[in-house]
Amino acid sequence: MKRILLFVTTLLLVHTISFAQDTTQQVVEGRRNSATQQTKPYVIMISIDGFRYDYAEKYHAANLLQLSGAGVRALAMQPSFPTLTFPNHYSLVTGLYPAHHGLVDNYFYDRKRDAVYKVGNPDVVTDGTWYNGVPLWVLAEKQQLLSASYFWVGSESAIQNVRPTYYFKYQEKTGIDQRIQQVVNWLKLPEEERPHLITFYFPEVDHMGHRYGPDSDSVRNAVQFVDASIGKMVAAVNQLHLPVNFIVVSDHGMLKADTEHPVEVQEVPVLQPLKILWGSEKIMLYGKNEQDIRAAYDYLKQHENHYTAYLKKETPERWHYGQEDIYHRIGDIILLAEPNYIFGLPGKKYSTLGYHGYDNNLTNMNAIFMAWGPAFKPATRIATFENVHVYPLVANILGLNITQPIDGKLDVLEAILNH
Repeated sequence: MKRILLFVTTLLLVHTISFAQDTTQQVVEGRRNSATQQTKPYVIMISIDGFRYDYAEKYHAANLLQLSGAGVRALAMQPSFPTLTFPNHYSLVTGLYPAHHGLVDNYFYDRKRDAVYKVGNPDVVTDGTWYNGVPLWVLAEKQQLLSASYFWVGSESAIQNVRPTYYFKYQEKTGIDQRIQQVVNWLKLPEEERPHLITFYFPEVDHMGHRYGPDSDSVRNAVQFVDASIGKMVAAVNQLHLPVNFIVVSDHGMLKADTEHPVEVQEVPVLQPLKILWGSEKIMLYGKNEQDIRAAYDYLKQHENHYTAYLKKETPERWHYGQEDIYHRIGDIILLAEPNYIFGLPGKKYSTLGYHGYDNNLTNMNAIFMAWGPAFKPATRIATFENVHVYPLVANILGLNITQPIDGKLDVLEAILNH
């Protein structure tokens, strides 16, 4: 029972944690754009955490609708499984499914390290050895093209001993006008010092979606705030008369869950030998031998109640998950809640109404993709696609050579580009 209580506490805290109070810019000294890279275009990649595929119309995001209407807009963008923040932000910048880049959840156990990765632990989150694949900023910096990040999963970690040239430690104290001005300041730097890839992150929509649910006035206000902020950023950047391309994405959608009747999983004796990592929509159990794993699975399968129990090797192939667990970080048993249900404690009151993390085939888990700028065709509409295909698109715009195999394919989005 103590483990369940720990999970509940973690769940309520995880979406409001600020890892650092340091608001100063971090700069890696001594780097310069090569002469060739100084002629490249620019990409500002913006993530609006928790911005569901239909929020722009639902909440009248006038700037986003106008800008993407003149550029490229996807019907939706399908997140990778699981539909959680860290796995999907990292899939967007590596072109890899979570099982292939290693961030398989917001909260998971690594058998080889005998250690747990948890989004609320800054020592772990900022340790670059947890991250695999080649993030876009690492790809860029290794090819002498400078990058900057005003937050992104992994951006303050030394992944392959490389960070963006300019970056900030994650915190939510700095006002939006100051953050927008920082983007402008980066683009005003001398050509040899100017970043050509900039990542930028908005947490507000996700926060309000969790707290009040996706149909709330609070989400409407957060969408309006982000929309106005992006309008300000675009207007300020346009005054610089640079070939800047904007790509706006999100990591997942949101749905309202029945918090009055949480799904209960009792810690019965047959589960005691397993290590259990609890989540609100997904639970992973790690066993030491096949006998313990099979006994626990048989029990959980027999007691399914608004959840489905999977053996790791029997998860749906379309998830690219359990069978492809190359870093041994996915549980031997996975419990996935049905849509609109959460795992929790009976009789406990939950103040959090919105959730994600469910099957990525659910429409309400879908994210957004919008893009505009000189690299993109005007007034173009495309069908829903998987988020791993964003990586080769950005690499192509910036003229970067992809150095390792990825899951994303340029063919999927190449047709939206002006050649």
